[in-house]
Amino acid sequence: MPGRLLVMEATSSSPVSGDNNALSNNANAPNRRKSGRAVKKPEMIYPGFSGSEGKRKRAQQDEDPDEEDDASEVESVGGSEGEADEEELKEKKRMRAPKAKKAPTKPAAKRPKTTNGVATKQLALRPASNPPKMPRKQTKKASAKVAAAAADSTGLYSEVFARGHSLEAVAAEWATQWDQHNTNAMRDLINFVLKCTGCDLQIDVHDIEDPDNVTGKLTDLQEEYQALKATDYPLISKAKGQASFRTILTGFFSSLISTFHASSVLYNDLALIENIQVWITTMSSSAIRPFRHTATVIALAIVSELCRVVNEIADTKAKTLRQIQGEKKKSRVNEGRVAAMQQQIEEGDKHQTIVEETMKDIFDTVFVHRYRDVDPKIRADCVQALGDWIITYPDTFFSGEYLRYLGWLLSDISAPTRQEVIKQLQRLFNNKDNFGRLRTFTERFRPRLVEIATRDAEPNVRASSVELLDSIREAGMLEPDDIDVIGKLMFDSEPKVRKAVVGFFAENINDLYESKLEELGGEEALEEVFDHGHDEEFDHPRVAWIKLKCLAEVLHNYDSEDREDLPSQVRRGHSGTNDVLVATGVESRFSLAAQALYDKIPEVKEWEVLAGYLLFDHTVVEKDKNTKSDDAQKSVQLECRLEEREEIILLEVLNEAVKLRLTQAVVSELDKKGKKTKARTQEAAEVQETAARHLAQLIPKLLNKFGAIPNAASAVLRLEHVLNLETFQELRQDSRGYSSLLDDINKQFMSHTDQNVLVEASAALLHAKGFEELEEITDGKVQALWEDNINTLHAIVHGKDTELRGNLTSNALTELSNSVRRISNLVSISDCTEILETIPISAGKKPKNDSPPADPLSILLELLKRGAPSDDLDEDIITLEDELVLSALRSALVYFMWKVHSLKNQITSGDEIADIDIDSLKDRRSAFIDSLSHVLNARPPNDDLTFAFAGTLLDLTTLFATLRNTTTPKATSQKPLPPNTHIQTLVQTITPELQSTLTNIYTSTEKTYAKKSRRTLEALDSDEPLDSDNESTTSSSNEDLEIEHSRQNASLMTEQRLCELTGKIVLAIIARVLDSSGPLKGKFKERLFRNRARLGVNFKEVVAYLDEPKVKRVKRGKAKGKKEVERKKEKSEKVVVEDDDEEEEEDEEVREGGEEGDEEDLRARELDNGGEGEREGVGEEATKERAEEEIEDVEDDIMGD
Repeated sequence: MPGRLLVMEATSSSPVSGDNNALSNNANAPNRRKSGRAVKKPEMIYPGFSGSEGKRKRAQQDEDPDEEDDASEVESVGGSEGEADEEELKEKKRMRAPKAKKAPTKPAAKRPKTTNGVATKQLALRPASNPPKMPRKQTKKASAKVAAAAADSTGLYSEVFARGHSLEAVAAEWATQWDQHNTNAMRDLINFVLKCTGCDLQIDVHDIEDPDNVTGKLTDLQEEYQALKATDYPLISKAKGQASFRTILTGFFSSLISTFHASSVLYNDLALIENIQVWITTMSSSAIRPFRHTATVIALAIVSELCRVVNEIADTKAKTLRQIQGEKKKSRVNEGRVAAMQQQIEEGDKHQTIVEETMKDIFDTVFVHRYRDVDPKIRADCVQALGDWIITYPDTFFSGEYLRYLGWLLSDISAPTRQEVIKQLQRLFNNKDNFGRLRTFTERFRPRLVEIATRDAEPNVRASSVELLDSIREAGMLEPDDIDVIGKLMFDSEPKVRKAVVGFFAENINDLYESKLEELGGEEALEEVFDHGHDEEFDHPRVAWIKLKCLAEVLHNYDSEDREDLPSQVRRGHSGTNDVLVATGVESRFSLAAQALYDKIPEVKEWEVLAGYLLFDHTVVEKDKNTKSDDAQKSVQLECRLEEREEIILLEVLNEAVKLRLTQAVVSELDKKGKKTKARTQEAAEVQETAARHLAQLIPKLLNKFGAIPNAASAVLRLEHVLNLETFQELRQDSRGYSSLLDDINKQFMSHTDQNVLVEASAALLHAKGFEELEEITDGKVQALWEDNINTLHAIVHGKDTELRGNLTSNALTELSNSVRRISNLVSISDCTEILETIPISAGKKPKNDSPPADPLSILLELLKRGAPSDDLDEDIITLEDELVLSALRSALVYFMWKVHSLKNQITSGDEIADIDIDSLKDRRSAFIDSLSHVLNARPPNDDLTFAFAGTLLDLTTLFATLRNTTTPKATSQKPLPPNTHIQTLVQTITPELQSTLTNIYTSTEKTYAKKSRRTLEALDSDEPLDSDNESTTSSSNEDLEIEHSRQNASLMTEQRLCELTGKIVLAIIARVLDSSGPLKGKFKERLFRNRARLGVNFKEVVAYLDEPKVKRVKRGKAKGKKEVERKKEKSEKVVVEDDDEEEEEDEEVREGGEEGDEEDLRARELDNGGEGEREGVGEEATKERAEEEIEDVEDDIMGD
């Protein structure tokens, strides 16, 4: 049958002919693996189908017709001999079956081959008729995505990305095509590279045959590609399926070089690598980024694979040399074998020279130009490749000639590039064997690494640099000054940097600790001296105190030596200063350092030992320090005595240690699955109970010892914030212990004038009021504080003019300022309305001739008028007067907050509010506004006190505007509740006169910020020329670095002030108490919008709250009646949701259509406000509802103060 004849294969007429031997030695023969004997395959059901043929390549199916004729002739001959060799054919089939089964999974089953006498890798080259199918290197998921992206491609690009073949198989297939027709193969490879750049243009065979015209051809391709205006290319594409593109691309060229090496084409056919190099290096210098980037990545991948190849050649040479030496040591030397191995070494030298020359050529033509490319991604790729080369082939690349490129790139302007350089250097320093070869490099570039760690703009880069410097320190290549500079980063404001430097800092502490132990006789000797029976007595001297002393000493030295030369450090601000931003509750620099050190220094975790160390009386040691004694215990005590500043530092550390211990106890209640278990909960409860018991005993002792020092007292008072008072009450069956603790807190409150101590004492009392069981005792203590301070206030101002500035002596003014400052702290923790409205009994018992006493609130409002400036006053008196006025200002504002809070509670509960109470409140508010107006009109607009008064005026009016949204409870049928219209009279707008004053203050603040930040404002006809504001915009190149930092700090302060004032103005406009009526309606809003795009992003975001919301148009027509019914019900929710959507669309429009605030943009956004007849007033109602909703959100923030 024809089907039986056409499926037979043969290679010669005789199985033992000489043609068969010649055929087996020909590597390029297409039938190299076929047997010389005629083969008869089984008959198929369908003559034209063969199962094995389906697995072959398309090239196998399209065989030459002449070869088919020859095969037919061979088949006919085989058919004549098939009957006589039937048994032999069966044996042949049986022997071939297992080989055919193993071939796809293990293509390297042949014996090792040699290339010109030098042993190499298994030859990856396979004939086109039967290519191997090996697993891909990348994951199946990544392969599927890339294959889907390349599904429509053809040629080599399709084979690599879409066909599912392994990269080794595709590389071997291309190498076979090179052997058959090198020009076509090279054309396919270059077109593959062009396709990888995202370019669909191709070259032809004539371009390959003319290597001198490579530059011209690529220029033509660039021009055509630029005409397409493509913005993306596969190497950087974020599209789906492109994540593993780089891995596959570099893997293919690595497999290609590996195949060339295994088949010796790399050494025997130099034209191959030269042609690839010509095209790749030319493309790497292209002006088009896709061409340049893709070619650079390919060139770097080629060099990386060549490094592995040459490293393998060097290893083979070394192995062969050892074999020669071993052979020569034998008694009977095999000279032939020695000569053969010597020839292998010589061949290996030639191959190594070829590879090294190729690497050097690519390095000089590609890397030297691209490591400073304009694209930071290309520079980062070069850095990563150079690090790989140094590690893979250190014999050539681990030298100063190549390491210097890493040093130069430490100054790259791109943060990812600097990060990559530090990453590669870290890889080198991880191997201790490299320390010697890195010493010269480290000495040259160590200052730059220190500069990156301390001053770089990116926290990630700084953290990585600190870790690298830690490795350099372990290598002994870091100078002592550099160690101190890096150690000061424990005070850094970036958590990542503190976390990175904690190991570095801890090792410095350990080094100092070990040196002190050696001076004292060693740790073992000291452990023997101390009695271990005192382990539970934490105030007994122990060796751990030395480590704590070292910690306090180092932190103190770093703090005292710190000249604020590190711009990112946490500043040592105090309340009341004007040169730093200080927020209530911000942790100190020592607290932040303690948080990072908690897990690195075990002694910090043992907070009971730390507390005992602080309570130890070191004065006894001070008296005996001149006494000669060999007692080791006294030597330790002398070594461990603390200075005052060191005690304060350790108190800060103690606070953080206690908080972290209790926090970890709460976290430990949860298992890995986030569920609480009984055992863990019981353990956490025991930890908290033990901590509460110890703290209850420690806090009074610490206050007794450190209460006289303000900073130390505030640190001790913070310990009360973490005390679990419920546990404290359970441990103390009566309230005497708790009352004694509150007495100590009250003592600190009354004996100190430092604002930090007053704030911490107030917070401790507020924390105590949070427990209902102990609230009665706490209220009694707070009431006692109120009585003492109110009586003191009346005693000081009795018979004196409280409105006249400068009429009090310095002592009386200081006492009055301290008393009002304490009142300003008390009003924040308890309702002060009744207290400030009531005349104290002691003040009422005065002689009849004296004027009637006033209530405390009236006194505070009169004190505000002392803010008006007066001449001929000392600076100290002016400072005291300003502090007094600011304290009275805060107290009065918080009083009105409590009043509004009380009114809202009465309204929501349905209680009746007497008109006389409302009128009385209006009178007090009017007196407050009069005092504010008096000072605002008397002081310059850019004054600190003016800024505080302006902000208070805006807060006050916005506060009363929140009463608009307060609703009474739903009326019942039995007792309807009439609306209280009189209470709405409390909502009052700012007068046009005050609005003009606020406008002047805002303009002055705006100009001050523009001057400090060197920004240009839009000029007005009514304004003064802005040239005087920009007179300091000279180049900063001639300024001293410290002056430049001071200017930057001043710019930040003025920006914070401008944004704060603008935010309060915006809230007042939204609340419709400013810029809402009268002749100046809308003027302030217009004034804010004028420079919204000129004063930075923060200011722009604050002003953006005034943008009118866009409301989608309501469709007309269907279901009009139903729409009218549901409109009132759904309007509020609909407006809010649509407002959010419109804001997102607006942001996109701003990014696409220009900067927000342009005239065209504003006009475009105002178009939606038209069509009133179609939308039937929805926009106006939506704006009102949005304003009311925002006022409700603002209310919580205001009352939170």
